[in-house]
Amino acid sequence: MPLTKAELSRLRSLREKKHREALGCFVVEGEKVVAELLAAKFSFLEIFATAAWTGPRTCEITGEEMARISHFPAPSSVLAVGKIAREPLTPGALDHGLTLALDGVQDAGNVGTLLRIADWFGLDRVILSPDCADLFHQKVINASMGSFARVRAHTADLAPFLAAAKVPVLGCDLAGDDVHGLPGLRDAVIVVGSEGHGLSAAVKKSVTRLVTIPRFGGAESLNAAVAAAIVCDNLRRLAPR
Repeated sequence: MPLTKAELSRLRSLREKKHREALGCFVVEGEKVVAELLAAKFSFLEIFATAAWTGPRTCEITGEEMARISHFPAPSSVLAVGKIAREPLTPGALDHGLTLALDGVQDAGNVGTLLRIADWFGLDRVILSPDCADLFHQKVINASMGSFARVRAHTADLAPFLAAAKVPVLGCDLAGDDVHGLPGLRDAVIVVGSEGHGLSAAVKKSVTRLVTIPRFGGAESLNAAVAAAIVCDNLRRLAPR
C-alpha cells in the first residue's frame, strides 16, 4: 500500500531532534550503514525499501515515495527507523576500563568517527556531554557505521562524573605532556574537547593530566577524532596484556 500523508510527515520529521525526542525514534538511510547495523544485530522498528534493496524490509515502497521521505539529495534504496534507547551512566562506571569522553564535540561527523575509534580500540564506553552533536543524528550514525550498535554510549554531564573518577583523567590539550611518555593504562578516561574551544573550564578542573601529540610541522591543530585515535593507540600499545 502507498505511504499515507501521516507516514510521510512522520518520517520526514525525524530529521529534527525535537521530533526524534517526541517520537522516541531516529532514522538511518543508506545501503551500507543499514547493512552494517543489521550485521551488528541492531533491531529496527521499520525498514522502508525500494525493489533495488536486497536486504530485509517491513515495507516496500516506490522510488518516488523514497524520494519524498529521503533525508538526502540523492535518495538511497533503503531507510530504516530505530527506537531511541538510552542507558543511564551509573556512579563509579568510569573506574573500570577505558572511557572516551566527548566535551562539546558538535560536529556530527566527528562524533560518529569517535564512536568508530572507540569500537576499533575496544573501549568500554563513550560519554557525550549534552552539548555534543545528538547521538541519534543521521550524520553521527552514518559516520559511525556499525559501531553505533556495538559501542556503549551515554549522554551525561561530564563534570560530576569526572570529578568522582578514581582513575587517571587524560585531557587532550596543546599545552599537555607528550602522549608518548604515558604509561600503558588499563583504566583511564580520555577527554576530547571541541576543535574550536578545546576542553571546557568545568571539565578541565577534573583532568589529572593534560596530554598532547608532538607537532613537527605548521598545522595549528589536529582533528579531534585523529587526536583521540593517537592517544587510544598509545594506551593500548603500552598497556600490559
